Amino acid sequence: MAKNLNTISFAVLLFVLVIASTGILSSEAVDCPGGCSLASQRTFLDECGAVPFTGTDAECCTCCKGKWLSPPLCWAVVEGTEKHCHCYRHV
Repeated sequence: MAKNLNTISFAVLLFVLVIASTGILSSEAVDCPGGCSLASQRTFLDECGAVPFTGTDAECCTCCKGKWLSPPLCWAVVEGTEKHCHCYRHV
């Protein structure tokens, strides 16, 4: 039983290391000028740009900055299955 537990523990550790090193779970969302990267600090403001939004998160932030001032704008990210540029404001 101890051998099986060691094997399982090693497999889980290896899986976690692979996930962490590849950056699969990391978000590339950008803190726009106001900075509210924690979900509890922000709420949805509006969408910006074309759908699907083909740019990066940094370009999404630039699009949002062109539409709204900071504050209220504090965070921008390209998200969703249709790749929308979403702009967020402080709560």
